Amino acid sequence: MIKLSSLSVVATMAAATCFSTAAFASPFNLFSFPFQPAERSAPVAPERALAYQSPSYQTPGVEDSTDLPARFKRQMVEYRTNEAPGTIVIDTSNTYLYLVLGNGRAMRYGIGVGRDGFTWSGTQTITKKAEWPDWTPPPEMIQRQPYLPRYMAGGPGNPLGARAMYLGNTIYRIHGTNAPTTIGGRVSCGCIRLTNEDVTDLFSRVHVGTKVVVLPTTARRASIN
Repeated sequence: MIKLSSLSVVATMAAATCFSTAAFASPFNLFSFPFQPAERSAPVAPERALAYQSPSYQTPGVEDSTDLPARFKRQMVEYRTNEAPGTIVIDTSNTYLYLVLGNGRAMRYGIGVGRDGFTWSGTQTITKKAEWPDWTPPPEMIQRQPYLPRYMAGGPGNPLGARAMYLGNTIYRIHGTNAPTTIGGRVSCGCIRLTNEDVTDLFSRVHVGTKVVVLPTTARRASIN
């Protein structure tokens, strides 16, 4: 029991980091990126928003996100983009993830992003999806943080949370978190995190092959309405 408790504590500590290698830990973009800076979005009028409420998930071990600041709660918004419906657009500067729905609309989620020196931009695709994924820290992470477990089975105490979507052949994932208070923060090594409730919702809406566009960070965060 003592050993298991220690692993749980370690997992919580690891939740503030993602899973990176020294080769990726750089402040410049990892991929060429021809896109324009992040597109602005505006909230849908309340009477319209009610018509687009997304389903509520009651998966065991998945927490409710009602304690999030209002702007980080999952919501339908107006969103102008040239990306096709079904595309995921990640606005790192404003810590939002958009799932493009078409007709000028998107589902918006609050996210946690990479800390300074660990952000990136570019285009990838989802190559794998996993429910309650296992976690195996890469050797480079073990070298930096030797107290981490070498392997942790999936479950509510796992830093990857309830769901994970793997991006291309990179080390990056869109995943859940067992530390929902980090949403809106810059705390990871480049992975994108959502609350377990929100990542479960997103997981149900996308498929392997989904295009993911990570917008470049801007010098200053755009104003938030």
